[in-house]
Amino acid sequence: MNHQGIGQDRQTDVAEFIRCNMHVVAVPSVPEIRLHAAHPGSGLWRLAGDADGEGDPPPPYWAYQWAGGLVLARHFLERPEAVRGRRVLDLGAGSGLVGIAAAMAGARAVLAAEVDGNGVAAIGLNATLNGVEVTAVGGDLTGGPVPEVDIVAVGDLFYDADLAVRVTAFLDRCVAAGIDVLVGDPGRAHLPHGRLQLVAEYAVADVGSGNAATTKPSAVFSFA
Repeated sequence: MNHQGIGQDRQTDVAEFIRCNMHVVAVPSVPEIRLHAAHPGSGLWRLAGDADGEGDPPPPYWAYQWAGGLVLARHFLERPEAVRGRRVLDLGAGSGLVGIAAAMAGARAVLAAEVDGNGVAAIGLNATLNGVEVTAVGGDLTGGPVPEVDIVAVGDLFYDADLAVRVTAFLDRCVAAGIDVLVGDPGRAHLPHGRLQLVAEYAVADVGSGNAATTKPSAVFSFA
C-alpha cells in the first residue's frame, strides 16, 4: 500500500494522511457515529516518526476506540438530557467520539482536549464526518484553570497511576467550581471507586484491546 507522507505543514498533512490511509467505519456499539479508524495497513508509524519534539511520541490511542469512551458516547445518545443545552468538555478526547456524541445529543458547545497533536487533527475530521461542531484543543488541561463548561466527560483515563492522580485532582477542582463530571470506564486499574456513583451500565466493545467482536459491561459514573 502506498501511504500518504507527512511534510512541512504538519497539521494539514496529518489530516490528509488520516483521510488517505485510515478507514471510515461505523463505531462498534455506537453505530450512529462514524470515525476514521486504524487498520493493519494504516501505516500510523509514519505519523509517529514525523512527530515534532524530542523523546518518544505518544502511542496513537486516538486511532482506536476504548470502552470508557464508547460507554459515554452510548449514554449520551441514549440519554440526551444529560448534555442537551450544556457546555461539554471531552477530556482526553482521543478520536473525539465522546464529544461528537455530546454534540449529536444536543450539547450547546463541545470542547475536546487531546494531548496528541495527531489526535487533534483526527477530531476535526471526525466531527466534520458526523456533521457536528466540536472545538479541538491540544495539550494537557489538567494542570490549568478550570474550564468554562457545565459538564466534564472523562473516558478511560484511569489506566495509569500517575495520570489518574492528575486527572482526579483536576476533577476535584471542577466539582468545587460547580461543574458536573461523568466518568466512563470498564474498570481500569486506577479507577477511584470511592469517588464514583453508578449512573448507567451498557455492554460495549473495547476496540482498543483488539477485540471488536465481543462486548462487556462498562459503566458511566458521576464523580463527586
